[in-house]
Amino acid sequence: MSQEWTAPEWARKAVFYQIFPDRFCNGDTTNDPPGTVPWDSTPTRDNFFGGDLAGVRSKLDYLHHLGITALYLTPFFEAKTNHRYDTSDYLQIDPAVGTLADYHGVVADLKARGMHLILDAVYNHCGDGFGAFEDVRQQGAASRHKDWFFIDSFPITADPPSYQTCGGAAFLPKLNTQNPATREYLLHVTRYWLEQGADGWRLDVPWKVPMDFWREFRQVVLSINPNAFIVGEEWRSARSWLGGDTVHGVMNYRLRDAILDYCALDRMDAEDFDHELDELRREHGASVDFHLTLLGSHDTPRILTLCEGDVRRVTLAVAFQMTYRGIPMIYYGDEVGITGGTDPLCRAGMIWGSNRQNRLLHATFCTLIRLRHTCPALTEGGFETLRVFNAIYAYHRFTQTESVVVVLNPREGRRNIHIPLGQASERASAWYDVLKGGIFPTEAGKLIIETLPECSALVLVPTGKTHGQSHD
Repeated sequence: MSQEWTAPEWARKAVFYQIFPDRFCNGDTTNDPPGTVPWDSTPTRDNFFGGDLAGVRSKLDYLHHLGITALYLTPFFEAKTNHRYDTSDYLQIDPAVGTLADYHGVVADLKARGMHLILDAVYNHCGDGFGAFEDVRQQGAASRHKDWFFIDSFPITADPPSYQTCGGAAFLPKLNTQNPATREYLLHVTRYWLEQGADGWRLDVPWKVPMDFWREFRQVVLSINPNAFIVGEEWRSARSWLGGDTVHGVMNYRLRDAILDYCALDRMDAEDFDHELDELRREHGASVDFHLTLLGSHDTPRILTLCEGDVRRVTLAVAFQMTYRGIPMIYYGDEVGITGGTDPLCRAGMIWGSNRQNRLLHATFCTLIRLRHTCPALTEGGFETLRVFNAIYAYHRFTQTESVVVVLNPREGRRNIHIPLGQASERASAWYDVLKGGIFPTEAGKLIIETLPECSALVLVPTGKTHGQSHD
């Protein structure tokens, strides 16, 4: 890839928060769909909790206090399901989520707080309630929309599907983005929501869509808003997306796998972890700071569940997420200890009310996000590995004037650990842990740690710079 990588600077410094609208907050009960279940119900593939844009708007102060600077909203367009990846109308907000006025209220309140918003571009497929597909179902081969889809035979059938679908789901017919009319419609949708105040797009299953569509998509997006951010869902290698002509970054699921293997699941030692990080940095090159670093999403089990309820292991993962290169993204509720297995259990209602939240975890998130916002080394700085020793992993984030040293230990406790400080050796004679407040001295260019507890993280700044500490 080219060594030049252009992306909006606001994204480099952002902390993203992913919201699944139906499960975040019910701010307007008058628009609840029929059969809406109580907020604390067990999530299923079919039930609705009533979350909406009014709910999102009502919680922006909470998000701002947490330190969130950008929201990623999963689809809120008209659809039949609670996840709304089965779009019926891309230009209409689902009535159960709110109105265009509600959306504009969210946008205005975000802008007033200096926050950004990206939406979900579900352009590989639509729902079976989409008008063009309904027309094909009714008109068959005579439909003017028949080339919007990949249809094997007429009349179309759903069991088994006689048309290409997404993942074999009959209610998700695949769109033909090579068809000029389909493409123009989707690009019109793209323009419309940018003109309504969105700051960018997350691309759903983009590898299923031809690259030439995404190249044109990028041109359209940047013609409307040159400062917009485009991020693609990607579960494996990002190589296909590093040409500089499609996305600015990807959802870095491959990095997530490595974080979980090292911090949560004990499948990697520090040497393996460092190797995987090095491989990813080599692959990503100049784009490395613009990929989303996530620990979970609406498609994965909750991080606390994967850690079997061990908050120490979650803290290890979050400490890495917030101090490594890339853009952190929090899945709603992870910061207060929501649990849940694979979809749909990972889509529970947000926990509101501090008496039910994990306040220790919340304080940890607040501390690390605050440090990220106040220490340029974490958003603009370089990276160097300081020590790899069995399970212990230490690294340094730095600029010419700022330093953060991180020490991770996901296994048994250790004593008398000496960490060579590399470029940080001249920065301080002692280091302060923003997580728990301890002071650690240096000697002969090494950080001296008398005791490093099991499953523990140190996030260290030179003494006197305690800007990441939280008393929440």
